[in-house]
Amino acid sequence: MPIVLIVDDDEAMRDALSEAARDLGYEACLARSGPDALASLAGSPVDAILLDLRMPGMDGLEVLRRIRVLRSAPPVTVLTAHATAENTIEAMRLGAFDHLIKPIGRAALKSALDAMIGAPREARAAPAESEEIGLIGAAEAIRSVQKTIGMIADSDSTVLITGETGTGKELVARAIHEHGLRRSKPFVAVNCAAIPSDLMESELFGHVRGAFTGAANDRRGAFREAEGGTLLLDEIGDMDVATQAKILRALQERVVTPVGGAPTPVDVRVIATTHRDLERRVRERSFREDLYYRLHVVPIHLPALRERFADIVPLAEHFLARASGKRLSAEAVARLLTHCWPGNVRELKNAMERAAALVRGEVVGAGDLDFIASARPLDAAIAEWPDENLASAIERLEKMLIRRALERSGGNRAAAARELAIHRQLLYAKIKRYGLNTSPERTDSVRKPDDKSRLAEK
Repeated sequence: MPIVLIVDDDEAMRDALSEAARDLGYEACLARSGPDALASLAGSPVDAILLDLRMPGMDGLEVLRRIRVLRSAPPVTVLTAHATAENTIEAMRLGAFDHLIKPIGRAALKSALDAMIGAPREARAAPAESEEIGLIGAAEAIRSVQKTIGMIADSDSTVLITGETGTGKELVARAIHEHGLRRSKPFVAVNCAAIPSDLMESELFGHVRGAFTGAANDRRGAFREAEGGTLLLDEIGDMDVATQAKILRALQERVVTPVGGAPTPVDVRVIATTHRDLERRVRERSFREDLYYRLHVVPIHLPALRERFADIVPLAEHFLARASGKRLSAEAVARLLTHCWPGNVRELKNAMERAAALVRGEVVGAGDLDFIASARPLDAAIAEWPDENLASAIERLEKMLIRRALERSGGNRAAAARELAIHRQLLYAKIKRYGLNTSPERTDSVRKPDDKSRLAEK
């Protein structure tokens, strides 16, 4: 019978996970802390590990680092109720098998355990630390992007990032660089849509003095400026075909030839972005097919903000707090959720910065956001939301607003009820219904598994 080690400082969560694992045909052993888990591994081997992220003392990421340097390290799935871009990327980068959000249902637990048991074992040294980045989001589409960043950061594979304008393609490119082994070297970005075609070759590959009229000095070019680091070819879909051929050669041979100069080897990782449909452009013969496949080694697609419904308010609050420390009223939140954000995250960021600059009070109301109301009618916005029934949407919004009010009040339910403009008894009922825990000292305090049946749901 396969053995799974469950590491969590919350006794109720340990018991619930172990009961569910045993029901699924696994033998479970338990550890209440990182040191206990490492001691258990030293004493007897296990086949898979479920590891809590937020634990006092040695946290889950540090435990993961130590596990991954063990010979024939077992696969580890990290669990947390507080998923962020940073801990998702770092967990995957450090070698986690997966990164899941609590509470985890029975089907998801079975899938995770079965996949870990079937995975081959390999020893892997833990990568060095990396700087945190601000790729915010907890919607499944963006979490998939975060996980991919973590898995590819330390490789040299060419990456093609696609998505609508304003979705944060350059931010993802920088995250790959900042979390990877090349992070101490330059990150050089070239906007292929903003540079005239007759200057593009010099911009990318450089030139020698006197190579053409106006070439008064040598120029290194973006490829050589990014030596040892990362070169971002932003909006490569707008590059002319002649330059595409030269880019292809540079990618294939890892050699660039400055205008008027000699071929020079380069060591760069190339990341390209575009909002264009490159497959369509290939069919139209406006983009080289061989270059497309050379770039399309690791594709990452960034979802539009309207496809990340759950992230709209957290993103707005982040941008608003960073700009001013102001907060959104419940009516303002509703206004944000009825807009489809054709400009995506960039539009949302600009809207919050505008509100921060123009609103004099501490609270941004719905009327302060009238400038976004006419962009698209409500019916059009709703039509582009992800498929979801009304009850589920209302539950998600209620949980988000209650969680935020509790965090702002430090767990004071009376203060939270006043902020939400509801009776305390109603707030208590909703806290119990949604399993929200107001204890500030508890780790993973968003949802407490007070009943094991949530894990055992079929």
